[in-house]
Amino acid sequence: MNLELFTAFLLITVVLFLTPGPIVTLILATGARQGTRAALSTVAGASAGNAVLLAGIAFGLSWILKASSDVFEVLRWVGAAYLIWLGIQAWRHAGGKSETVRPGAHVHAWRGFIVALTNPKTIAFFTAFLPQFIDATLPVERQLLIMCICSVTLGGRAR
Repeated sequence: MNLELFTAFLLITVVLFLTPGPIVTLILATGARQGTRAALSTVAGASAGNAVLLAGIAFGLSWILKASSDVFEVLRWVGAAYLIWLGIQAWRHAGGKSETVRPGAHVHAWRGFIVALTNPKTIAFFTAFLPQFIDATLPVERQLLIMCICSVTLGGRAR
């Protein structure tokens, strides 16, 4: 692994995770409404979603997104629609009776997973920048695997 490229990749990845986006907003809202356990379930789902997204980017999704801006737009709007739907649901149930059954951890994990998969910030960032940190003289697959593992690990810790 090229140490200079890898260091630059890590620094930029940390900046990405420190910049609030849809995933951080979802985690904060979930934690504020339903507590730490629900927020941690959302983090777990978002980390899994990011892992799937990064694997897809590493194994060819970047080519699809570059070739078809329509696919990117669909992903972006699906993510936005899902966040809007979550907001409407929260608004409709605000001030409701506290006897309502809270969703289980799996619901929070799925919400985090879906928001992570449709997060345009993550898609655009890794699609545009991941290839720039590849040293063509070294095995590409190994570099991509290491960068994806580091990104998912840093993402889980930065939230």
